[in-house]
Amino acid sequence: MTLYNNLLKEYGKQQMMYASFAIIGQSCLGSVAVLVILMSDPPKVILLTQLFFVTIACMFFNGAVLSQQTNKFAFNTLLVSVLLSATIIIVHLF
Repeated sequence: MTLYNNLLKEYGKQQMMYASFAIIGQSCLGSVAVLVILMSDPPKVILLTQLFFVTIACMFFNGAVLSQQTNKFAFNTLLVSVLLSATIIIVHLF
């Protein structure tokens, strides 16, 4: 929990800088996750469900930053987006 609090505090100090980097980074990671999903061959329902969740998670963070939500809310949505995209990538590659 200490790591989370330290990262949240640091994100809050320089929110505009970190938000800019985070939008670029998580959008690229989300794009890679979508690419990996589309390269695999699951049933169409599973494929569309995974695409939906990755896209919504990435767009949710972008929307949170653009609508100037609180630091904690934006940071939490960033964590969810990055963890979801990374999990999808790892699952599909192995």
